[in-house]
Amino acid sequence: MRVIGGLIQALAVALVLALTLGTLAAVAWRAEEAPRLGPAEWAAIRFTLIQAALSAVLSVALAVPVARALARRSFPGRSVLVTLLGAPFILPTIVAVLGLLAVFGRNGLLSVLLVLLGLEPVQIYGLHGVVLAHVFFNLPLATRLILQGWLAIPAERFRLAASLGMGPGEVTRVLEWPMLRSVVPGCLLVIFLICTTSFAVALALGGGPRGTTVELAIYQAFRFEFDLGKAALLSLIQFGICAVAALAAWRVALPGGFGGGLDRVVERWGIGSFWLRAQDAAVVVLAAAFLLVPLGLIVARGVPGIGSLGAPVFAATGRSLAVALLSALLTLVLGLALAELAQRRRGRYAAWVEALAALSIAVSPLVIGTGLFILIFRLTDPVALALPITAVVNALMSLPFAYRAMAPSLAEIETVYGRLGDSLGMRGWARLRYLVLPRLARPMGFAAGLAAALSMGDLGVIALFADPDRVTLPMQLYALMSGYRMEEAAAAALLLLLCSLGLFWVFDRGGRLRAGA
Repeated sequence: MRVIGGLIQALAVALVLALTLGTLAAVAWRAEEAPRLGPAEWAAIRFTLIQAALSAVLSVALAVPVARALARRSFPGRSVLVTLLGAPFILPTIVAVLGLLAVFGRNGLLSVLLVLLGLEPVQIYGLHGVVLAHVFFNLPLATRLILQGWLAIPAERFRLAASLGMGPGEVTRVLEWPMLRSVVPGCLLVIFLICTTSFAVALALGGGPRGTTVELAIYQAFRFEFDLGKAALLSLIQFGICAVAALAAWRVALPGGFGGGLDRVVERWGIGSFWLRAQDAAVVVLAAAFLLVPLGLIVARGVPGIGSLGAPVFAATGRSLAVALLSALLTLVLGLALAELAQRRRGRYAAWVEALAALSIAVSPLVIGTGLFILIFRLTDPVALALPITAVVNALMSLPFAYRAMAPSLAEIETVYGRLGDSLGMRGWARLRYLVLPRLARPMGFAAGLAAALSMGDLGVIALFADPDRVTLPMQLYALMSGYRMEEAAAAALLLLLCSLGLFWVFDRGGRLRAGA
């Protein structure tokens, strides 16, 4: 299948390599002397590994009972709740932090209740605050992954277990534990990797030098000290940590299944006791409250102040929308080019293309931003290119998700319709327009929506290049929070939340409608 020309595919490969390994090499090359790691840098490395490990273990441990309850219970609103579990993944980090502060902060809902009871308010800043925020983001992701594993167990297996007289404990040991052994390692590694590259969470909730991650240390070395040697060394360490975690996550397979089933609704026996029902209900209610109360407080506190937002906030919103749309377009082009390249070059070569698409997972956005600054500042003012650079880096960060969404669908199109297209002489634009795009609309819509939403809420690269007069909405929101203008910050957070979710809905819905046309 030849939809995109070889030149575009070559440019896509070159761009990904230049933005990942190339920028890393630029940072290392620019360092004038070999730096040494001081106590602060070692502390940042230890904190990064500790908080990532704790966040991954807690997220998965809490997700197991939630996924089990959702898998074996049917109740009104279940499908809506499962859908809402995907919201934190595309939620802007800075908005989630504001929502968590509204609940767990010193003046938050929980602290107010504790003070009324004569107890001390909650202290959210530090390791426990960072872990809390990461669990908030990754509990839904872990729940969705584990829930997929539970639902992959055919209903016939549970029917057979019931016919053999197995109780809940035996069902767990025979059917559920093997699935968990397959799913949980992958979940742990993926969430560890996500938490390793945390920036905005550590910036807002780290609480000082003792709560600094490697990502934040890179930002400080570059932005405040302009110590490129230290930034280069920390970047290499960050790359090594992420590369090891990414390789491990790639090698750990998700469950291969339990054989074929008849796709019936999973019916369970022996779980109708009052205590099991009460246990599942409590787990679902607590998880829903933990995830939805912060979002509800953001909406409740932000609505009154929407009308009082000033021109700088709306100008920042416009810049963020422009960056998000450009990022979504670049993500689609890169993802489609690499997906077709993998399709054309099957076998071991395709595995290398897949690894290339996932390479950005192992490289910090701040490392990429630092390398681009080094390469650009001799030619022009990097601040003037802050927004395009942010869009390009955000597209690269979304590329692994877009590739995984489009590559299987493109392979299916080739298998089912490829020979027919060849026999009709469909090449180039005609093949793309009439054969590929209509059938690839659904995954492309999802990929574009995800890329736009993630880019809309990004507070990473723009922090390196930020011009106070041309910031994006997340940067503007962080400035309002830093200035303790919490009413305006709540309104700006609501605006950012609506834009992020709106972009995802528009693209995802558009892809579904186009697919059904």
